[in-house]
Amino acid sequence: MNLLQIHEPGQTPLPHSDVAAVGIDLGTTHSAVAIASDGKAEVLQNIHGHALVPSVVYYAEDGNIEVGYSAKARGDRGEKNVISSIKRLMGRGAEDIKKILDNSLYDLAENNSGMVRLKVGGRELTPVEISADILRHLKVNAEKSIGKEVTKAVITVPAYFDDAARTATKDAAKLAGLEVLRLVNEPTAAALAYGLDKGIEGIYAVYDLGGGTFDISLLKLEQGVFQVLATGGDTALGGDDFDQAVAAWILGEIGNNKLSLASEQVGELVAIAREAKHKLTEIDKTEINYAGQKIILSRMDFEGIIYPYIEKTIAVCEQALEDANLTISEVKGVVMVGGSTRVPLVLKEVHKFFGKEPLTDVNPDEVVAIGAALQAQGLTEGSDNLLLDVIPLSLGLETMGGLTEKLIYRNTPIPVSMAQEFTTYQDGQTGLKIHVVQGEREMSGHNRSLANFELLGIPPLPAGIARVNVTFSVDADGLLTVSAEEKTIGKKQVVSVRPSYGIEPEQMEKMLLESMENAKSDITERLLVEARVEANRAIMELDSALKQDADMLLEGEWRRIERQVAVLRNAAAGDDRDYIDAEVQELGRIAQPFAERRMDRAINSALKGVKVGDVF
Repeated sequence: MNLLQIHEPGQTPLPHSDVAAVGIDLGTTHSAVAIASDGKAEVLQNIHGHALVPSVVYYAEDGNIEVGYSAKARGDRGEKNVISSIKRLMGRGAEDIKKILDNSLYDLAENNSGMVRLKVGGRELTPVEISADILRHLKVNAEKSIGKEVTKAVITVPAYFDDAARTATKDAAKLAGLEVLRLVNEPTAAALAYGLDKGIEGIYAVYDLGGGTFDISLLKLEQGVFQVLATGGDTALGGDDFDQAVAAWILGEIGNNKLSLASEQVGELVAIAREAKHKLTEIDKTEINYAGQKIILSRMDFEGIIYPYIEKTIAVCEQALEDANLTISEVKGVVMVGGSTRVPLVLKEVHKFFGKEPLTDVNPDEVVAIGAALQAQGLTEGSDNLLLDVIPLSLGLETMGGLTEKLIYRNTPIPVSMAQEFTTYQDGQTGLKIHVVQGEREMSGHNRSLANFELLGIPPLPAGIARVNVTFSVDADGLLTVSAEEKTIGKKQVVSVRPSYGIEPEQMEKMLLESMENAKSDITERLLVEARVEANRAIMELDSALKQDADMLLEGEWRRIERQVAVLRNAAAGDDRDYIDAEVQELGRIAQPFAERRMDRAINSALKGVKVGDVF
């Protein structure tokens, strides 16, 4: 496999002077930012050394916002006003979400517009606005890392995201101050990261199982052309479901039938379930302590719990192969993407289905961001790869009787433009209502409604005489424009399709104006909050270490640490971010010898009874 050069810690950093854009993997559970220069890719780390940022947002009642690890920690403790997995709600209407919220913590606000609004932290926010807060956080992190302003990005989306979800993603980026160079399907970005565009030819499957979504894409690589043959997936299936299923199992084992998975107290339980899942990737069984009880979860039991979800992904793979008219033997390799592909049963079942050892060379959590960064480099430096992505769901019009007339079929390569001629059905009809839908059902009422508009000014001719040419054009981002023209007099109307419950341009303009007016104060406040959060984290971690290993402190060391903790607490109560950061660093310096002794003890404990020959 011809892999890209990926920056590892300790290597010389990639040059940033010529980097014009970043690649962003806006994930359901975690997100990441990467850059590429001279064919090399690097996933950016924040000031705390984290490459992945939890896609979790905390909205305080006083207006403060936290994104990432601190917000996730609050959610795990069961605190209110924490939003996670917002990606699952992108592009969905209020009625859509009511159908999937039975086991969620989202609190929907009542409104008559059809637009989704969540009640959180004393405000009402759309999924677009919440996603924008995550993207804004990633933007700030990237700017700190590369030392320059970031205004452009390639953002990845699930291959199965429909037009509404893609539009919502672009709206969120715009609110965050980012120009979207292109929306790239996550499996396509992963293939780029694996270097599948570097001379390798044949058909490859990209199996992408993240925290909240699943995608399968079949790609054909031939003479430098990257063509997606078929896609399939589920925008509400992933590792989060594994965690929920294990949490439900725990409740059953301890005989608790009162605690609902929709309650606010479930955050801690789901975090425990997630930790057990991670442990069972490496070991055969783990002990779970919850509600004063201890239970053992074996890998065999865990695999029995999650098998139905993995079986669903395999069924989607079968359908994708059928859509592409391919047999399993024609697939040369399977690329694994997403943190949930670390689960041994996932690897086992994918291997069993495709009959090939899955490719896991690149970190599955970072591979999508790396591919997005390479695409961003190509688009800004004129060396764009030829990517032929496809329409995830068919696009068409509602015709008489509520039927769907498809103009662009599912899995058609994009960009694409297709036209079809329609006529009037009543004598003297001077207008034609056009209802744009997306989906595979024959009746338009069962498909997704994208837009309604009316072409007026049609000559009052007998039924069936007027000729109206309707054209659907889909750009490289998978976004749709519809035009209708009456051929006899040339009357024409063009509509850029936006979901009826998306953010309206006027609302978008107002939000952008407010963000620009408060940009400086917002950034200053965000950085101060981040500094305070880091100070509290450092104090909490040190406090935990002291409770466990206080016997390792040298004479006078406790007093020095105690004094510095008091200084840091005082600094964190103030508004001087630089002062807080400096005192965090000073606490780290003072506690470093203690930390090193703790590390030595841990290593000695781990190696106790182990022969030298077993280690070297």
